[in-house]
Amino acid sequence: MGTVALTKENFNETIQDNDTVIVDFWAEWCGPCRSFAPVFESESEKHADIVFAKVDTDAEQELAMQFGIRSIPTLMVFRDQIVLYAQPGALPGHVFEDLVQQVKEIDMDEVRAQVEAQEAGEGSEHDHDHEHEHEHDHA
Repeated sequence: MGTVALTKENFNETIQDNDTVIVDFWAEWCGPCRSFAPVFESESEKHADIVFAKVDTDAEQELAMQFGIRSIPTLMVFRDQIVLYAQPGALPGHVFEDLVQQVKEIDMDEVRAQVEAQEAGEGSEHDHDHEHEHEHDHA
């Protein structure tokens, strides 16, 4: 399928409309980014079911800031709009292939359960405090 260029205009839509999106944050002047580009492109040809996207951090500084990109290349993997992986550094081809396979095999029901548990854990304390305050309002 090849890679897709992401901009702030199409970023959210791309993440929402596709099950799996692997994003390479890069820049033209970055040597490691240029070295990693053929590896990224090669993987994109092997996996038609995954969107491989690139964000030029010079052209899309707002996106880079939104995701806290401090060094490039940085890879981010979204599956069902959940970030599963976010690490700086160019990966050797076999390591990147392993990452792609792991992403494909991950149990998203389990991930969603963990995310919900985390959110519920954070939220339940807040809810309890809120209910507690609420009880005082009526007392």
